[in-house]
Amino acid sequence: MSADTAVEPVESGAAGQSAASRLFAGGANAGHAAHLAAYGRMPRRAPGGSLAQELEASGLTGRGGAGFSAWRKFAAVDLSRRPNRYARRTGAPVLVANGAEGEPLSFKDATLLHNAPHLVIDGLLAAAEALGAGSMFIYAGAARLEPVAAALAERADARGIALLEAPDTFVAGQASAVVNFLETGRALPRDLAGRLAESGFKGRPTLVHNVETWAHIALVARYGAGWFRAEGTAEDPGTRLVSVTGDVPSEVVLEVPGGAGLGDVLASAGVGLDAVSAVLVGGYHGCWVRPPGMVLSTGAPSGGAPSAGWVRPGAGVLHVLGVGRCGLEATARMVDYLAGESARQCGPCMFGLPALAEVMKRLATGAGAPDLVREVERLSALVSGRGACHHPDGTVQLIHSALETFADDVRWHLAGQCLAQADGAGQ
Repeated sequence: MSADTAVEPVESGAAGQSAASRLFAGGANAGHAAHLAAYGRMPRRAPGGSLAQELEASGLTGRGGAGFSAWRKFAAVDLSRRPNRYARRTGAPVLVANGAEGEPLSFKDATLLHNAPHLVIDGLLAAAEALGAGSMFIYAGAARLEPVAAALAERADARGIALLEAPDTFVAGQASAVVNFLETGRALPRDLAGRLAESGFKGRPTLVHNVETWAHIALVARYGAGWFRAEGTAEDPGTRLVSVTGDVPSEVVLEVPGGAGLGDVLASAGVGLDAVSAVLVGGYHGCWVRPPGMVLSTGAPSGGAPSAGWVRPGAGVLHVLGVGRCGLEATARMVDYLAGESARQCGPCMFGLPALAEVMKRLATGAGAPDLVREVERLSALVSGRGACHHPDGTVQLIHSALETFADDVRWHLAGQCLAQADGAGQ
């Protein structure tokens, strides 16, 4: 997977018209001159609510996985920085652009940082001006930081932005783990009870966004909410990046409008639906789906399996499982990886996830024990909602989607056979 070449627009599944790339308008590996030629200079804004109002009107949601409303996080930090009778001001806000991208199937953030680092920088600077931020960080792996360092060297206005090398682990990109790393050098999630907007880095209001979210914030700050909503749907406005991986002609990053049809996106990547068994949408904490009729949208219900033909894009991963591949085997490998990548700070991660991985491995190998699914459900109930972070919940979501999407395969595996492999052998 190369960040140098994987820059392409995609045909809109919602409108059926070609959508010009917004995030890569400056071209591949854009320097500051090419960036300014494509986008122009950032407008000056008075400190206060103007950017927050544009973000609220835009409907921009986070592009890192959770899909949380960007303006709500912005407004929470803005409120926390203002002294009131209940709390004293604890310091100027901290802004963090998170490009850790610990998701193994994703390379969209690496592609963005390689080709359009100046958009990420612009987003940070626009928010810093509006919020009166005192510190700004870009947090990413060493290879991802190289083009960012080159971009910062071109700009006198960005000297206040510090670079921080992220560890190469799955949980290192979790927002509270990012703040923990800033403070202690250990990229482990904090307890879910704390709110970073109120008390993040050294007790200061802290705004953590995925690097793609910051790039979209830069575009909203430049062109406004109406421009942003010109792509996508009312429920899911704008565009987003997706990493298309797996059984595909070539792995690629595409920019797609909100509400795009999954089949249309796959077609743009050169993937025919007749060659697809299922697609993992959202990465290792995502959901397996059958692509026909499925739409990608943050307007879909959260916290569970896809509903009514909608699936949330999560971390922007579309991992294609070809016909003749076993979905249970693929899921078992992922769960085993997730069990090894936990923070090991609580019982669900230390004991529950390894136990789930072992049972899924037995199911995938066709052990033929009729009580395996019941055991998966029992263990899932023990870990769901009880972890110190969302890692156990995301793992359980992946498992449940596999049991539902590959229900026929489950029945064959419980009988000691693999339907997918049998079908593939007969072709």
